[in-house]
Amino acid sequence: MKADLADLNAFLSVARARGFRDAARAAGSSASTLSEAVRRLEAHLGVRLLHRSTRSVVPTEAGARLIERLTPALGEVEAALDVIALFRDRPAGTLRLNVPVSAARSVLPTILPRFLAAYPDIQVEIVAEDGFVDVVASGCDAGIRYDERLEQDMIAVPIGPRVQRFATAAAPAYLDARGRPGHPRDLLSHPCLRGRFGSGALTGPWEFERGTEIVRVEPQGPLVASVAGAVDLLVDVAIAGGGIVHLFEDWLRPALNSGALEPVLHDWWQSFSGPFLYYSGRRLVPPPLRAFVDFVRAEA
Repeated sequence: MKADLADLNAFLSVARARGFRDAARAAGSSASTLSEAVRRLEAHLGVRLLHRSTRSVVPTEAGARLIERLTPALGEVEAALDVIALFRDRPAGTLRLNVPVSAARSVLPTILPRFLAAYPDIQVEIVAEDGFVDVVASGCDAGIRYDERLEQDMIAVPIGPRVQRFATAAAPAYLDARGRPGHPRDLLSHPCLRGRFGSGALTGPWEFERGTEIVRVEPQGPLVASVAGAVDLLVDVAIAGGGIVHLFEDWLRPALNSGALEPVLHDWWQSFSGPFLYYSGRRLVPPPLRAFVDFVRAEA
């Protein structure tokens, strides 16, 4: 037999106040509303719970027994709701993100440490893969992708740098021996180190841009490595003189800064817009995701 929780609370407040008017003042309600709730509860249970007179309201024996059992039970309900309130006031739980390898390497490292420090009760789980997935069907709260891969029914929030570039580089000793390309098409006579996405597609053609001119070349070379797990190998082979590499600038920046790699065709490096954090606009946003979205927006 189920009773309405609001009616149970109304009965308990009237019994404690020993009157409908005093209970109504304390609850910010009306005496008639509380009276109707108690009548509804008594009709539902089939017993009288309160003795009413013009001067007082006193629990019946059945009412007293109900109060005895109801008080700790409703206390547990309130405690449970307080726990849920913590998720709103101090977000807690798991935030699951599906991101491309490029974002895992060059975007999240500048954001996650500060986010985790600000929200110690949130655990972030990263699924890094380059294929586009349905984040809802995959069990993720949100994803990170570039704008051309976003679905129209998703909410998108800019995350990380708004402009990124592809960079091309080789070891200085290699360039001294083989010559420095002056035009993207010159790459066709050089061994090039290429990547392959998880989908199986090669990271090509390599695209270059200078002014209004855009040039695409299909490079060839002795090494193809997975972008998901072997980017460092591509960089290391380039540093060792194995050929020319073309990757996200952020991935090559440490080797460029140290001089281990030298920029190639720098005037032709192509820029592109940065990624977006995206999530479904058709579901209630869980507190950990709301906290992350707000954090990312504040960082923009």
